[in-house]
Amino acid sequence: MKYLLGKKLNMTQIFKDNGTAAPVTKVQAGPCVITQVKDEKRDGYKAVQFGYGERKEKNIPKPQKGHLKGLENPRYLREMRIKDGEDTKLKRGDKIDVSIFKEGDKVQVTSTSKGKGFQGVVKRHGFHGSPASHGHKDQLRMPGSVGATGPAHVFKGTRMPGHMGADQVTVKNLQVIKVDAEKGVLYIKGAVPGARNGLVVVSGEGEIPSMGGGAKTAENKKK
Repeated sequence: MKYLLGKKLNMTQIFKDNGTAAPVTKVQAGPCVITQVKDEKRDGYKAVQFGYGERKEKNIPKPQKGHLKGLENPRYLREMRIKDGEDTKLKRGDKIDVSIFKEGDKVQVTSTSKGKGFQGVVKRHGFHGSPASHGHKDQLRMPGSVGATGPAHVFKGTRMPGHMGADQVTVKNLQVIKVDAEKGVLYIKGAVPGARNGLVVVSGEGEIPSMGGGAKTAENKKK
C-alpha cells in the first residue's frame, strides 16, 4: 500500500481539459523518511514507521533521539501495518515523496476533524427542535425527554449535547487530480477532513518504490 504523510493547505479548483472545474484540496505531502522497519521476530508484527515534518533538536526527548540517531528530526511519526504474506523493500533512512502517486489514483485520507467544542443536539445530531408556537417558550433547541419513567435512568448511547469534532475521520474513494512533484503538492478532488496545516495521512493501493535515502549518507559521515 502507498502511504504518505503531509499537511492540508487549502481548497481551490482545477480546470480539466474538457473545460469543467474540479474542486480540489491541496495537500503538502512528504518528503517522508523511514525511521523504522518492524518485523514479527523483534516487534511481534510487521510495519513501517514514517517520519514527517521538522522539529528543533531541543524539543526531542532523549529516547527519541536515540531512536532517530543518524536521521532527521521529524515532528510526526506514524506507522503503516504490513499485511501477512506481504513484504516491503523499504529500509531505514529511505525517503519517499509525492512521486509515488500519479494522476487518477484512488486514495483515502485520514485526519483529525475540526473541533467544534461543546454543542447542542441540533448541531451535533441534527435534531429539528421543538415547535416555535405558543407554549414552547425557550424550548426550540432543547433535547426534550431523555428517558422513560420505569427504568429511572438514562440509557447509554442516548444522543445528547456534548463535545463535537476533534475525531479521527477517514474519507475514502478520493481521486488524485494533479501531482506537483516540484512543490511536493497533491491535488485531491473533494474535501479533506481537518483544519489548515493539520496532519493528514494519504494512502492508496500499490507498492512504494525504494528511493534510497539518508541512512547510508549518515553512516558515511560517521566513517
